[in-house]
Amino acid sequence: MSAFRDDLLVGKTAFVAGGTSGINLAIAQRLARAGAQVTVLGRNAEKAQRAAEGIAAAGGVAAHAAADVRDYGAISAALAEHRARFGEIDVLVNGAAGNFPAPALGMSSNGFRAVVEIDLLGSFHGCRAAYEHLRKPGASVINISAAQAFQAAPLQSHVCAAKAGVDMLTRCLAIEWGAAGVRVNSITPGPIDDTEGMRRLAPTDEMRQKAVASVPLGRFGRADEIAELALFLCTESAAYVTGAVLVCDGGHSLLGFGSWAT
Repeated sequence: MSAFRDDLLVGKTAFVAGGTSGINLAIAQRLARAGAQVTVLGRNAEKAQRAAEGIAAAGGVAAHAAADVRDYGAISAALAEHRARFGEIDVLVNGAAGNFPAPALGMSSNGFRAVVEIDLLGSFHGCRAAYEHLRKPGASVINISAAQAFQAAPLQSHVCAAKAGVDMLTRCLAIEWGAAGVRVNSITPGPIDDTEGMRRLAPTDEMRQKAVASVPLGRFGRADEIAELALFLCTESAAYVTGAVLVCDGGHSLLGFGSWAT
């Protein structure tokens, strides 16, 4: 059971980019359960619609939008539509991400660029296009990062570069937007079970066992645990938190990736 009451975000709105599955969908569902009116954005319109319908079926208020975060015009239009429907944005979550294990010498320029554009450029697009629609003061921007931002990992040069950029973008915007009362933070999830990321990084039982062994708490995390941290960042309890990179990984990053992801 959640430690938070379900009325914490009543009267507020949230826009969740990449919210059609995994961690980001869990965040969208949790914000809606706390009372926020949510727009779920995904590249696939059908998946975005199903996600919004699921939130509505559970008693929340949700809409969906389809856009590729690499397309600034498309993301701008989706954000404007959200404001027209629900009002100013209180919570912005930039969670769209790409990943595929590959050595640098086995990766094409297009492959490297695709991940950087989805993760880093997509986060910038979301932040930049949303600024005019954010409630000021009072908005909370959350960028979803990864331990690869500060920890080198084999087969992950593209993700390491992109997520390092996301965290620095978070810090820069926290400085630039602080005077307007907009808080900007990053969440760094660890190995989260039943997500596309873990299916790609640990596709076999042997690799899953190695991954679990690399977590001091001895288990994979759950998407709802990341969602609770996101909810915290949206509340008055986090009113003085900005420019932070909050790690929620069971201690995994303390030991490093080691060789389990090779």
